[in-house]
Amino acid sequence: MTLYNNKYYTIGLSLLMVLVLHSCKLQKEYQAPAIEVPDAFRGQDSLHVATDSLDVAEIQWKAYFEDPYLISLIEQGLQYNFDIQKALKNIEINNLRAGQANMEWLPSVSATLGNVNYQYRSKDFYSTASSKYYNTQGKEAPENMYWYTMQNASSLNVSWEIDIWGKIKNQRDEVLAGYLQTKEAQKTIQTEIISKIAEGYYNLLLLNAQLEVAQSNYELTQNTLKIVDLQYQAGNTTALATQQTKSQMLVAKALIPNLKQQIGVQENALRLLIGQFPDEVKFGNAMLSTLIPKDTLTIGVPLELVRHRPDVVAAELELDAKNAVVGVTQAKRYPSLEINLSGGVNSMLPENWFNIPGALFGSVIGGLTQPVFSKKRLKTDFEVAKIEREQAEIDLQKTVYTAITEVSDALIVIKNVEEQLAIAEDQVQTTNLAIKQSNLLFNSGYATYLEVITTQKAALENELNLNRIKHAKLLSRVKLYKSLGGGWQ
Repeated sequence: MTLYNNKYYTIGLSLLMVLVLHSCKLQKEYQAPAIEVPDAFRGQDSLHVATDSLDVAEIQWKAYFEDPYLISLIEQGLQYNFDIQKALKNIEINNLRAGQANMEWLPSVSATLGNVNYQYRSKDFYSTASSKYYNTQGKEAPENMYWYTMQNASSLNVSWEIDIWGKIKNQRDEVLAGYLQTKEAQKTIQTEIISKIAEGYYNLLLLNAQLEVAQSNYELTQNTLKIVDLQYQAGNTTALATQQTKSQMLVAKALIPNLKQQIGVQENALRLLIGQFPDEVKFGNAMLSTLIPKDTLTIGVPLELVRHRPDVVAAELELDAKNAVVGVTQAKRYPSLEINLSGGVNSMLPENWFNIPGALFGSVIGGLTQPVFSKKRLKTDFEVAKIEREQAEIDLQKTVYTAITEVSDALIVIKNVEEQLAIAEDQVQTTNLAIKQSNLLFNSGYATYLEVITTQKAALENELNLNRIKHAKLLSRVKLYKSLGGGWQ
């Protein structure tokens, strides 16, 4: 058999070996566990569903939050918020890694340019100078520091690992899952930022509404105090009446600086969310009472959370990544096939370095490497990877259950807030009527100052409570939108 035939016989045998090995399956195709979910959310009947309504999670945040001042704040937050900017940088990093992972299929190529290697030996070395010395100048070989070996080379080297067991593919899948996870993380952060901006905005509206109530009640009790003072000077009442009326006035007055302080702190917190320095937040004529919407929305079914909730999608991607790691660790236990090609020019003497074709060389090396004993490290890595995949399955199930629970919590809150709001509005109407009647009776001498300040105190508490419930209703809508996976569209 000729050398030519031997060469192609070797190549053909190598290709046949690759095909046989590649046809072997390490494991059956992995199937993610099916997670059972209920058909509907608990408390789902709390929404007034309209025939033309849309799924909350399908609505863009601009359509969901209709207030133009809030939309403006959210737009600034999406552009300048520091957490979002950092999340975008993480996406850039993982995008680069994903791009590099796609190149793992290709061979590695390296070039050696101008490699000069001279080794010197002396007489006590086992080889004599005369057997290694190149007499180019008619001189005798020295006994010390003579040339033992000389290499002057330039070469191109190609190394290619054949992906027999899918190790490179699984590594690529792991990196790709990580990249997609960062995109879902960015969506999660965006949803969180939108929710926080909306909550901060509604907090400001609440504080301003409470400030108006406190100022109004303060002015009302001031007028009552003037009347009681006049009665006291006329001898128609006691000093106790004046003191108690003034005490009630100071209750309302003390709320004013406290609320102003909270407004300033909330404005600073909101400005930080949108990536701005502390300053006043302007919201025009927007008031808490005008933003109470009528809920005509649908929320879909629990199974749709898999499509909308970024954290659920990220948990599923984490499971994909862990499954890819199982494939990688298993592949490392099996033989790896690597082909190395190299070629270039090589000579012992510099003057012959580029003597072509005399200095040309080339080599083809194919290696099949099987790990034999690695102190149980490879098997341990494989078993640990399988356990970590099981942990990822548990995390995915927990994430789905948590998402369904959060939606149910939001629906329960919405339902109960509606009932509380109706009661609170009746209370405010009742106390407002009581104030008018008590003032008329007090001015006519048919009611005491105690009855007047009691109704004023009740009015203050009821109006403050009504604003808090309106605020809770707005926050419940934010929580519902966030729990359904909205906020990033």
